[in-house]
Amino acid sequence: MSQPSSVSACPVCGRPRDVKLRPFCSKRCADIDLAKWLRGEYAIPGAPPGEEGAPDDGEPSEFH
Repeated sequence: MSQPSSVSACPVCGRPRDVKLRPFCSKRCADIDLAKWLRGEYAIPGAPPGEEGAPDDGEPSEFH
């Protein structure tokens, strides 16, 4: 059985982290976190589409 880490708490439930599942305490908490990412509950902040100065016509831009 895995030993819990005393460094910090699981980001999902707050229990001590498991070394083998870090940063989570259990497979269940890891799956809950993955589901949140897949549903779009987490997002990386950025400018809304179309506000970066160039029109977005759906075509990929070329790098020079």
